[in-house]
Amino acid sequence: MTQPPRVDGRTARSERTRNAIVDAHLQLITEGDLRPTADRIAKLAGVSLRALWSHFADMEALMAASGQRVLEQRDASYLPIPADLPLGERIEAYCRQRARLLEEVGPAARASALKEPFSDALQHYRRLHVARVRDELTSTFPEEIGADRDLLDALTAISLWPTWSIWREAMDLPVEAAQAALARGVRALITSAA
Repeated sequence: MTQPPRVDGRTARSERTRNAIVDAHLQLITEGDLRPTADRIAKLAGVSLRALWSHFADMEALMAASGQRVLEQRDASYLPIPADLPLGERIEAYCRQRARLLEEVGPAARASALKEPFSDALQHYRRLHVARVRDELTSTFPEEIGADRDLLDALTAISLWPTWSIWREAMDLPVEAAQAALARGVRALITSAA
């Protein structure tokens, strides 16, 4: 019987510290501190500033780790929608899931919007999120989208955070109303392309 590999105590502590820093960063963002300082992050994580900087070379590296965590959480929360459901059911399931996912990533998306123009890491994660949405759309509506890139582009645009943010923040719509607007847009785009 083989024994499980031994975990070095220092490596495990280092990983716990690193995770605590990322957790603290994301918690501050979720609580509305969209530009948390290293001091506030370290204090919440229960580590020294020195420990924070020994795990992350700079704020860009911390934002990259946090961006990876948000993407992993999004991937874990995503549930594939069967492409053989009737179209109306697929649209409703897709929009219900997009609303849930967008609400989950909302705080991180707000914080990212402030720094993304100056951050290669955040631009990278934005592209990954866009690619995930395009994959969701093509797997949920394969026959309807087919090779119609214009339709895919339009569906992608209304399914992303900037549109959701306008509905939820600029127009002050509740989640249900924003989800209904998304469903109406998806339905109109798909049926007009048919």
